[in-house]
Amino acid sequence: MKKNGVINSQVAAVIADMGHMDWLSIGDAGMPVPMGTPKIDLAVENEIPSFMTVLRNVLTEMEVQRIYLAEEIKEQNPEQLAAIKEVLPNVEITFVDHSQLKQDLAKTHAFIRTGEMTPYSNIILESGVTF
Repeated sequence: MKKNGVINSQVAAVIADMGHMDWLSIGDAGMPVPMGTPKIDLAVENEIPSFMTVLRNVLTEMEVQRIYLAEEIKEQNPEQLAAIKEVLPNVEITFVDHSQLKQDLAKTHAFIRTGEMTPYSNIILESGVTF
């Protein structure tokens, strides 16, 4: 039995299968997931688990070189944006329109659904390399 890090077997498998520049997404409970994109549903109830809890957990095992966020997070959820910047202080951020972010989910290895209930709490993580 794995004793720390990402213990969810589906999430751990997706991270282990990723290569440089592959995408993984994490989002709120309301984000629509395109047909064909695997959804790993961790939501138990409102706010459980939170977006930030899941993001922090994924970051224990995934090297990230860039993130993609909805432009709207700047105005609609600045607290979440600040929290994201705090855990990824040296990672480049690309802001796109929320509709574009939703379309880009089709290019991700998986979408991890959280119980988050705040607007624009969605992210695409671009995998970096460790060497």
